[in-house]
Amino acid sequence: MTNNDTRIELVTTVTPEHWDLLLSADPSKKLVQNYLQSGILFAQSKDGHPIAVMVLQELTSDKLEIKNIAVDPRLENHGIATRLLQDAVHFAKVHHYQQLQIGTGSTSFKQLYLYQKIGFRVTGIKRNFFVKNYGQPIHENGLLLRDMLVLTLAISDYYS
Repeated sequence: MTNNDTRIELVTTVTPEHWDLLLSADPSKKLVQNYLQSGILFAQSKDGHPIAVMVLQELTSDKLEIKNIAVDPRLENHGIATRLLQDAVHFAKVHHYQQLQIGTGSTSFKQLYLYQKIGFRVTGIKRNFFVKNYGQPIHENGLLLRDMLVLTLAISDYYS
């Protein structure tokens, strides 16, 4: 997929630049390594350097999850994350998934706004997910991050 001078493509070799982006969205290298094992990594590049990444992982035969999505902080608020999410929805449709899921922190206000703007709806809470799965406390927007909110998009709703 092309967008002016940027490309979104499948990544087969994870570079240090990819790792920087992946870990900016999820600080646990162990968790990232785990979902990279069974997930598909896509990157948007500009001038040969990744500026955004997204990992998709099949949960069930009809449900796909966005495990990681990150944009270079210098390029935030340029619609890149929105385009990545739209690409994920398109990928899900083409590969016959019925639902697309994403999890985010309950204190991730900017991300929650974006996901809901695309059409995701909160469908669950994983209580104390970040407390149990991360060695160090995570503070975001002045709050201790504890819970993960699970949001789901019905692919048929997106295209109706």
